[in-house]
Amino acid sequence: MNNRARWLLVLVPALVVGAIEIVSDQLLDEAFAFPVDTLVVVAVTLVLGGIFGALAFGRIDTLTGALRRRNQELEARETSARALHRVSVALASLTDVDRVLDAIVTHTRELLGVDAVVLLLAGPDGRLARRAASAIPGALVATPSAPGPDPADGLEVTAADQILRFVVPASAVARVAAPLQRGGTTIGLLAVGAAEARGFDADAVETLSSLANQATIALENARLEARLRELAVVGERERIARELHDGLSQVLGYVNTKSQAVDGFLAMGRVDEARAQLGELSAAARSVYVDVRETILGLRSPIGPASGLVAAIRAHAAGVAESAKLAIRVHAAPEVEAARLEPEVETQAFRIVAEALTNVRKHAGARRVTIDLRSEADRLIVAIRDDGRGFTAGGPGDGRPHYGLRSMSERAAGIGGTLDLENAPDGGAVVRLAAPFRPVVEVAEGLPHEPKPDEQSMPAQDATPGATSSAAPEPAPAAAVDLTREPSPEVAPERAPGPTPGPTPVTA
Repeated sequence: MNNRARWLLVLVPALVVGAIEIVSDQLLDEAFAFPVDTLVVVAVTLVLGGIFGALAFGRIDTLTGALRRRNQELEARETSARALHRVSVALASLTDVDRVLDAIVTHTRELLGVDAVVLLLAGPDGRLARRAASAIPGALVATPSAPGPDPADGLEVTAADQILRFVVPASAVARVAAPLQRGGTTIGLLAVGAAEARGFDADAVETLSSLANQATIALENARLEARLRELAVVGERERIARELHDGLSQVLGYVNTKSQAVDGFLAMGRVDEARAQLGELSAAARSVYVDVRETILGLRSPIGPASGLVAAIRAHAAGVAESAKLAIRVHAAPEVEAARLEPEVETQAFRIVAEALTNVRKHAGARRVTIDLRSEADRLIVAIRDDGRGFTAGGPGDGRPHYGLRSMSERAAGIGGTLDLENAPDGGAVVRLAAPFRPVVEVAEGLPHEPKPDEQSMPAQDATPGATSSAAPEPAPAAAVDLTREPSPEVAPERAPGPTPGPTPVTA
């Protein structure tokens, strides 16, 4: 009601009362004796009051009806929104795409009160096929009818009629459909049908479109997850190919060369030289065994749900120290020790450390390795230092393939990190990884105080042949561990002989 109408409702009755009073004083008092004049005034007032009251109450009833209808619309929208929220929550708890789609068609039938709901997807040839359905008994046809000659036209022009191929006509007298669109391309339909002639208002169509969007999201997530699995398989195949090329294939070439040398020495009767060559072949066989074992272990998930990055690195370092007779020391800052990172960050950081240790074992001629993990702002810093011969002239950027180093760089880039390789000023090499540090699970507070790393590490030079160095008998802290083993000869196919104890490595 506008302001003008409101003022008229106030002023008109006042003017009428004033006019009646004037007429009563000027005319009725002279024409009629008391109380006839008063009765006339009362009758006129009642008639006019009834007229104005009818007008006012009619307007109020109109406004009340409009308000009631608006409230009903709002309540219907609220009910629909709550139902969609419940559907979203229910769908979020499901991981299998088929179960998600079944839940969508079931909730659609309940929300819209229809007899049949069919979710159709376009195949490679563009023809629609049923993916999920929910209907009353007897509403779905056993064998869908063949599509028309032009499925694309049917999908765009008469989308709702596509349900008739999958539902008996009596259950789809009234029908409507919402498209499933991905990147502007229609990939399917969510169609509903009712046995009675009825209309679908804007709220029903909006609800159907929202559920169709939910189905599109579920299908897209399933497609992306399948693609990620394919990429993961391809990535692992490339990693295995690089490792076999960088290690096993070169060692086998080395074995072939040595075998020919042994055959030649035996033909000439030089048994001692042949025996020496056989010793080197034995060392090469041990190296191949370690390489293959590491490759097999690399196929497994390195970090379990109950462990973390530091624990996995510590366990792997213990195995490398045992097989390669290296003194390996792992130190982690308390905040790194107590944090769980994103699974992909943990996995790739572990792979980089494992590859670095493999390079040290095969090529560095080192006796000691230190792995240090700490955080700087929002970055995880992992530094692997050894006391070996360092990188060759030109370093990693000398133009050679360096498949292992390239794999490490690719892994670092894949998690938004960087990898730096350099020779230490006092000798040896340093591999430094900087990766995102965003803890997602924190270990419970109240852990025992961790002693400094220097308090529980044993120098490698104190180790004796065949003995394993260890920490003091006091409980081992969580932040650092010293894994010391006696150095032993290794075959290094790619690097020149260095000051490694034992038989001199021979380049293949």
